[in-house]
Amino acid sequence: MSEIVNEAGQTIVRAGTDVVASMAEAFKDDLLSVINSSDGIVVIDLEGVEMVDSVGIGVIIAAHNTLNQVDRKLKVINVKKDVYGLFTTMRLNRRFTVEGVG
Repeated sequence: MSEIVNEAGQTIVRAGTDVVASMAEAFKDDLLSVINSSDGIVVIDLEGVEMVDSVGIGVIIAAHNTLNQVDRKLKVINVKKDVYGLFTTMRLNRRFTVEGVG
């Protein structure tokens, strides 16, 4: 279960664990719940996340596409260096904001 925090016109979803196939369904459900019950920017906080696999990437892209259809934005923050490299290699940082850790 993700931690969900509403603040200043945005909703933050903290994954809290690696975004991989074994947890992807629950994470997708959390994101859809947030998308359907909030307005404004949706922020995925990957603090403490060491790995995102292809299924996890798919969940994040699906969230972006759903938000984009209703003219809303997705932002992914606190992305570790290796995961950030994956996002930039796939050019996802051109579709939505991706912020690395320090």
